[in-house]
Amino acid sequence: MNKASIRVCDCQILAHYQFEGEQYILTLASDIIAKQTKPGQFVHLTVSSALAMRRPISIMSVDIENGTFDLLYKVVGEGTRQLSQRKVGDVLSVIGPIGNGFKLTDKKRPLLIGGGVGMPPMIAIAQQIKDLDYESFAILGSEAPFPFADKLANNNKDYQGATHTMPGLEDWGIECRLASLQSFDGVFKGFVTDLAKVYLDGLTADERMQVTVYACGPHPMLVAVASLAKEYDLPCQVSLEENMACAVGGCTGCVVEVQTDQSIAMKRVCVDGPVFDAYQVF
Repeated sequence: MNKASIRVCDCQILAHYQFEGEQYILTLASDIIAKQTKPGQFVHLTVSSALAMRRPISIMSVDIENGTFDLLYKVVGEGTRQLSQRKVGDVLSVIGPIGNGFKLTDKKRPLLIGGGVGMPPMIAIAQQIKDLDYESFAILGSEAPFPFADKLANNNKDYQGATHTMPGLEDWGIECRLASLQSFDGVFKGFVTDLAKVYLDGLTADERMQVTVYACGPHPMLVAVASLAKEYDLPCQVSLEENMACAVGGCTGCVVEVQTDQSIAMKRVCVDGPVFDAYQVF
């Protein structure tokens, strides 16, 4: 990525919504970040004056006209707990947008798979492609209650019990279904990869040739997604989740092994990623 595009911005909190399972959606003001963000990029932000260490959070959506962007996060430690206590009107120091995002291919059937706090990059892709000539399918998985009020999908397709969708994606014309091991109404009971198999098996051979898989979520999920993509011989891009210190490539604390054409190389998830070809990292 071009590090010159990374900015430090003071961003005012415009909205801060709480959902079940200690999940939050944060809306921040920044014309620069809203205009420059690509799907898969993230920001590194201060959580409070008491903690010097910033936290990386993926950008979920942007509103270029109003100069805002949205983050979805879950309380998992003291840092995100302190972030959850910030109020509308507070100002956060934000570095971003950071990283190399997803690269859309010329294949017309993007399959978007997001698990937990890996959902936001999939929503970001959906926002980018909503007006393009794609037949997309999004699968969102969560073991906590979903951080939105799901609804029955308009097209009435039942993917083995998966009948409900995320309203925002449906408004964008993106077909979506939900997956969980919990017994949520209208939600596929199983892993996101199980639901992906149901979807892929319902396509013709020619339709499957038009699929590219894009995924973000916990490491075990991404390994399973890469295996699924290999089984169906599909191109696959994954966004890795790693602990980060500086998040701008200086500390090399987030390196992973990547198989290049020549050899195995050590790449920094923050600035060389977070998006990689799945077959190069798994």
